[in-house]
This record gives sequence, structure tokens and C-alpha cells, in this order.
Amino acid sequence: MQIKELLKGIDPCACGKPHVCPIEHVIIGEDAFASLSRITEGYRHILLVADENTYAAAGERVMLRLGKRIENALIFPGDSILIPNEKAIDAILSQVTEKTDLIVGVGSGVINDLCKITSFQSGLRYDIVATAPSMDGYASVGSALILDGMKVTKNASVPRAIIADTSVLANAPIEMIRAGYGDIIGKYACLNDWRLAACVLDEYICPTVLGATMEEVEKTVRLADGIRACDPDAIGALMEALVAVGILMAYVGNSRPASGSEHHLSHYFEIVGIERNEEYLPHGIDVCFSAIETACLREKLLALPSLDGFTYSFDKEKYEAEIRRIYGGVADEVLALQKKLGWYELDRVRVYREKWDEIKKILADAPTADEMEALASRVGLNKREFDGLYGQKKIEDARLYAKDLKDRYTVLWMYYDLFGQK
Repeated sequence: MQIKELLKGIDPCACGKPHVCPIEHVIIGEDAFASLSRITEGYRHILLVADENTYAAAGERVMLRLGKRIENALIFPGDSILIPNEKAIDAILSQVTEKTDLIVGVGSGVINDLCKITSFQSGLRYDIVATAPSMDGYASVGSALILDGMKVTKNASVPRAIIADTSVLANAPIEMIRAGYGDIIGKYACLNDWRLAACVLDEYICPTVLGATMEEVEKTVRLADGIRACDPDAIGALMEALVAVGILMAYVGNSRPASGSEHHLSHYFEIVGIERNEEYLPHGIDVCFSAIETACLREKLLALPSLDGFTYSFDKEKYEAEIRRIYGGVADEVLALQKKLGWYELDRVRVYREKWDEIKKILADAPTADEMEALASRVGLNKREFDGLYGQKKIEDARLYAKDLKDRYTVLWMYYDLFGQK
């Protein structure tokens, strides 16, 4: 579906749920900055938010278009990773005055998430000027944050407008472009997870949203050569796919169409990396490689001739010891989340046995690990980087316990239920 069609919403939808999108403007193309004066007309006290790197990429052109209407500008340092935590949120809110009428972010993932949550908390609308096609959260309702050391997604505000100039996007660091591509092809994993959750837990699923998301994935795969070459038209199309997926998330009110087991693994490497002061890969690249890992899990599950002899067991003492070993200072938060959910008390193995034929069809309807690796290699991504950075022990810990960071059922739970206690 085209962006213009998505902005109109779908009501009624075959799933029975109306889908609406409150975003007013999505402008992607050459010289998109020219639209800024027009779409911000009427706003006189604008707060600009960027970091030194994103400001260098587009900030001056934004300032030129908005001129004296910029009331305050907050530019975070660019020599270290900006973490979307309480400190950064407070820094933005401290710049909001009684007169502030609009927040304009200049950046990509973290800047967007910070503007999204501060927009929600302050009751102000926000616009985002994208500097890289690096992730699919521009248009989504979710704000990915790190609060109390935990990776959480808070429902917040969608932007009023998304402005993306293809000349800026095409000159973004190649790792950020690869990250955007990786985030999109990771949808093969999460869409499979969504279908699996609908089968195992009777979770709500919208076939229209699922199908539209898959269309964006397949379109992006066809663009791989142009994306690798940083062709502006291909980069613009990648950005359109990322925004479209964000709107589709807004349709269902959560990130299910775009985030599943592959994101849980990625969040695990980020949280553990921060906790242990260890290096981790950019989000979208981690998502891409993690989707390959989840493909390996599906293949291992599909290799089971039957579930005869499988029973669910749970050693609470062993489990808590593993969580404390892995998560360290944030272990209590992880344990509290899972205690609240109560999922370890459920016997899902019985459901797997009853629905095994249907489950196998779902698991098989996704690319293999080899096919995913081939897709990654088309833009210059090599999984050896992932394996070498994290090592087999850390990856296996993620396979078993990354699921504990979230309240969402994915193939990681099935893998744990059937292999985690062996």
C-alpha cells in the first residue's frame, strides 16, 4: 500500500478493528526541506532537538527554514552513544516552556524515541526530520526507551509530520542504511511469530496488516542492490517502507507487525551490553542477524519428528539463578515482569502437541537461515561479525532468556518450552 493510502486508514477492516493514523504529513523525496515552512506555519515557539551528528547532517537546513520561530534548541553531544533514558528525557522536558507549541526532532532512532515520549508527556505535537533510513519507528506509536536499566517500549505519540530528504538519507553512514534494510528483512521472523502466537495463544491478528507488512518486506528485498549502492531512489523507497511499517504498527496499536523474537534478541544484546559495558551492534543490524538466529530455531523445531515424550517442566531455582547470572543489576526487573505475566506456570507443550501439524506449517513458512544470510549479504552484512562479537555462549543465553525482557509470545518461548530444560 502507498503511504497516502495508509494515512487515510482502513475502516472497516476485515479483522473487525478500525485502523486509523493521526499522522498529517509524510514527505519523502528530493528537497523535502522545502516543505518545512509550509507545514509548520502557525507554530511560533518551536523546540529543536538533535545531537551533534544529526545537526551536522540536517540541523542547519532546518534552522534556516524555521528561523526565528525556534524558541530553544537542545543539541546532545555526538561523541558518545545517546541512551534514551530518564536523564535524556528530563533534559528535553527542561527546555519546554509555557509558550512551546511544537517539538521538531532532527535525527533517527534515539532522537525520534525521545521526541515521541516527551511529546506524549508534555501534550505537544512533534515533527521528525529524518537523517537516516535506519529503523521503522518513525511512524509507530511505540517509544523504545531504557528506563531503570530495562529496555521497554512505551505507548506514546506518533509524529505530526515526517520529513525525509533523500539527499540526506543517501549520505547517512552506510551502517545506518544497512540497519534500516536489516530491520525490514527481520519482519520475516516477527510476522511468523505473530502467526504462531495467534495459533498457540489465540492472539489477535490482522491479515490485512500482516499482508501489507510482508509487501513492504518483499519490496525492500528487491531494492537490495540499489540500497547497497546508496542510490537516492532506492534509499527513498527504503525510507517509505520503514515509515509504512510504522503506520501499520499504529494501526494495531502495538509493535506486533514489526517486532518479535528478532527484536527480543537485539534488545538482549543491547541491555546486557550496557549492563556489562560490552560492545553491541547497531539495532537494525542486530535485528537482521538475530532473525537468522531465530530461523535456526525454527529449523531445529521442524526437525523434531513428533512431540511424543515431551513434557513441560520448570525449575524455578535454576531459572532465577540463570536470570541473575545473565542480567546482573536489572535481574530483579526481569524477574518481576515474568512473575506478573505468570507464563512459566503455563503448560504450552500440551497445546503444541494438539496443534503440531498447524504449527509446523507456520514455522516452515519463513526463509531458512541460509536464505536469510543470503539476503543480509546483498547489502554487505556478514553474520560472522555477529558471531565473533557475541560468542556462542552469549548467543545461546539470548536464545533461552531474551524472551524474558518482553511480554510477548514468540518462537523463543517454544524453543525454551521444548529445549530449555534439557
